[in-house]
Amino acid sequence: MSIFFSYILLGISLAAPIGPVNAAQIDRGIKSGFLHAWFIGLGSITADLVYMMVVYLGVVHILDSPFIKAFLWLFGFFVLVYTGIETLMNTNKILIDNKRGLESLKKTFLTGFFMSISNPLTILFWLGIYGSVLAKTASTYSHLQLFFYSSAILVGLLVWDLTMAAVSSGFRKVLTPKLLMGISVFSGVTLVGFGLYFGWEAVKLLIL
Repeated sequence: MSIFFSYILLGISLAAPIGPVNAAQIDRGIKSGFLHAWFIGLGSITADLVYMMVVYLGVVHILDSPFIKAFLWLFGFFVLVYTGIETLMNTNKILIDNKRGLESLKKTFLTGFFMSISNPLTILFWLGIYGSVLAKTASTYSHLQLFFYSSAILVGLLVWDLTMAAVSSGFRKVLTPKLLMGISVFSGVTLVGFGLYFGWEAVKLLIL
């Protein structure tokens, strides 16, 4: 069981670094509460699961294509800049009462999914970390055990998702309106910044 818990910790460590998804979770938690922040994370985890399957099935060579990489960078640029601008435009709509945002949970889920599935850094992360973990464990454990330990990584991702959703939605109850708006602006600018970085990486692949 100690190995299982070590893989849970690995999942938490994979999700913990601050990036576009965490920034979006903070924003949704503040604006719309726990469920919307949680669904952003669930969308991201679904994308992570897709890449885990890609690595597990051994079709990683598809992702080495410069065209595919450029497409993902450009797609990530669009998703992040759009989400960031939308966040900035809706900053003044933050409410401190118990009303929740009008954005549907389906849209929130898809936002998290597309932010993660279009992030080449996520791809490299899973190829480098999960790929190496898979290579190491495959020589020692059976397929059933591989599935068991891979599920522990997903448990870690879910634990972090729930933690982020609880913390960000909890901020809503204790922060002042000005601070909430400030955090929302910071989240929006962060998302646009990540988007511009993605766009530059696409330009380098296509032109330089």
